[in-house]
Amino acid sequence: VGILAAIALPAYQDYIVRSKTSEPLAALAEAKTTISEYVAANGGFPAAATSFGVNTAFRSAESEILERIVITPAAPEAGDILYITAEVDQCVWNGTTCTTSAASGTGAFSLSGSTNADGSMRWACVPKGQSGATTNAMATKYLPANCRG
Repeated sequence: VGILAAIALPAYQDYIVRSKTSEPLAALAEAKTTISEYVAANGGFPAAATSFGVNTAFRSAESEILERIVITPAAPEAGDILYITAEVDQCVWNGTTCTTSAASGTGAFSLSGSTNADGSMRWACVPKGQSGATTNAMATKYLPANCRG
């Protein structure tokens, strides 16, 4: 029983952390859809990433997990690769208690998007944050399955 517990408990703890990454992944999916619709309707990127209409405000008052979404570059141009980064509170995986107050630090993962010749967008998950404020990548074992490589 002790050997089984020694193997099963860490695997279960990793599973719990991965399940918590569903919140930032859902926020990234929402941002991806918003940006894709903007590009399809307008034929390209706006002059400023804030014009996409994605909620990039700090969310620490609403969420214990997701700190914020960051879009880079801030002034995208045709041909740029766009990054949507989810900054995730480190309490999700480091064992501290998550609260809706100040973050204990963040780790991140991103979606990268580029435009196709027909004006549609192609997206891929990137296991490292691309925002200027956060360069801490989350450990691979905690990332959503499509981001692990």
